[in-house]
Amino acid sequence: MIQNVVIVLWLGVCAVQDIRQRQIANGLTLGVGLLALIYLLWVGSTWLGAPRSDGGLALVLALVLTLPGYALGRFGAGDVKLLAALGLASNTEYLLGSLIGAGIAMLAWTLIHQGLGSGRAERAEKASTKQPFAPFVLTGFAGCWAWIH
Repeated sequence: MIQNVVIVLWLGVCAVQDIRQRQIANGLTLGVGLLALIYLLWVGSTWLGAPRSDGGLALVLALVLTLPGYALGRFGAGDVKLLAALGLASNTEYLLGSLIGAGIAMLAWTLIHQGLGSGRAERAEKASTKQPFAPFVLTGFAGCWAWIH
């Protein structure tokens, strides 16, 4: 339970930084990824208690699912590192649930945003073309956590 809260807080900090700066600091992504990897190797399970193999599989899935998006310019490097660190700290269920939840939240946000008026949307698009992804990952993880427990 406390481990989930720590991950939500970490994702919250990443989300705020992504919203404000349109990027996530390496200290937040690589730092947590390194800590999760050390924990995984030392204890033999992920931060959320999944077996070592599930943490490794979640890391591989995160990379397989995000690197093509990065290559196509759909994901930033911070998004890839964020999801890789999340995979190492959690398990495949949380990683996939977070991605599915992020997709649903992003779709809902887009539909709501389009419904607010096109003039507002055009001004927002001119300000920045990159949509922050970390807030949606936070929403997806929180939804996954609520669903699982």
